[in-house]
Amino acid sequence: MTDNLISRDDWSLHRKGRIDQKRHREKVKDAIKNNLSDLITDEGIIITKGKKVLKVPIRSLEEYHFRYSHEKNKHGGQGNGNSKKGDVLGSDPSGGPSGRGKGAGDQPGVDYYEVEMSVEELSELLFEELELPNMQEKQSKEVETEAYRFTDVRKRGLSGNLDKKRTILENLKRNAMKGEPKIGGITPEDLRYKTWTVHRQYKSNAVVLAMMDTSGSMGNFEKYIARSFFFWMVRFLRTKYESVEIIFIAHHTQAKVVTEEEFFTKGESGGTKCSSAYSLALDLIDKKYPPEEYNLYPFHFSDGDNLPSDNELCYKLVAGLLERCNMFGYGEIVNPYYRSSTLLNTFKSVSADNFKAVTIKDKNEVFSALKAFFSRKDRD
Repeated sequence: MTDNLISRDDWSLHRKGRIDQKRHREKVKDAIKNNLSDLITDEGIIITKGKKVLKVPIRSLEEYHFRYSHEKNKHGGQGNGNSKKGDVLGSDPSGGPSGRGKGAGDQPGVDYYEVEMSVEELSELLFEELELPNMQEKQSKEVETEAYRFTDVRKRGLSGNLDKKRTILENLKRNAMKGEPKIGGITPEDLRYKTWTVHRQYKSNAVVLAMMDTSGSMGNFEKYIARSFFFWMVRFLRTKYESVEIIFIAHHTQAKVVTEEEFFTKGESGGTKCSSAYSLALDLIDKKYPPEEYNLYPFHFSDGDNLPSDNELCYKLVAGLLERCNMFGYGEIVNPYYRSSTLLNTFKSVSADNFKAVTIKDKNEVFSALKAFFSRKDRD
């Protein structure tokens, strides 16, 4: 009795297109990860509110092939036919790769081309490494959400829930029982549909207080860095968490709650009293967001050019926030013409584990700041 085979071909040859596509996707993913620091600080993303299409340079992938020596020497060779993938067939005695430097050359370079991607695709790669730290279950004020999970397969259902794979398997099985192991003649009895059950999930509320210094000492560079960080923070929170409230606070010598649009577009002038933002944050927490019911995360970005007489009060207010909050994050933007920040020096004596501070000297460090504040525990 012979086996009923559909084909005796080497099926790995038929998968070449899929393998090449997988290699391409991996190459694109690597290129994006290697360029994350530059991509997320593209000014056009923030100006267009995330609607810009980005272009990422990707090194081209060459097909495996034999090519003639550029030295134009004649070569010949033979083998026993037992070579395997990875075996070294020969080496270039000159050992010279395609060069860079002064003067003209006759060696080919490396080809690059640009791949377009949306901000959503970039966000997916960026946010897979991030999470809100120290999230806790709270006593109340939890949000009930519904999650749909496909858990069963039935013979009747909605056409949109047709399980094509199981339908084909049922058809193949039925034909095989008739002595014709092939796919074809699909009938209603072959159809299989996925069905779901509703699972109720309870997720603790999280409140993030985004505080930004908008005083006169915050120049274009400082504002650009602060807005870049908060843009991606907001996008991260709304992408990964269903129940998170974000409060936007802008301050100079006085602090006020502003709209999201005002937070990202309006500038102010005047002096700097960071304590005004911390005091407002504490007041909001005490009146509306009790710590036993909410996960609380205040983040403050400033150039650190605070009124020296205000620093002691800042220290006391931050200590109060640390007692109430899961984490407090302070980001200081360092101008190239940097002079010592009195505020950062004040915070150096803070020993609480839930206090994190970063300094940013270049726009490429925004990504590092995001990771410093939102790193997943399994990646620490």
